[in-house]
Amino acid sequence: MTAVIEVSCINCDMCVLECPNQAIVMGTEHYQVVPELCTECVGFYDAPTCIAVCPIDCIYLE
Repeated sequence: MTAVIEVSCINCDMCVLECPNQAIVMGTEHYQVVPELCTECVGFYDAPTCIAVCPIDCIYLE
């Protein structure tokens, strides 16, 4: 699985700072997750931190 950021993203940068794999990059209008880099934070945290820190809950696991 990989994390997905919905179009409702407000580009607050919270998830970017928390991603241990640098898997979150700016897309054309909002942040997006690079699936090849996303490990759901396995080996770093107990759960995906991008989901935990998102203030508008626009990130989910696909």
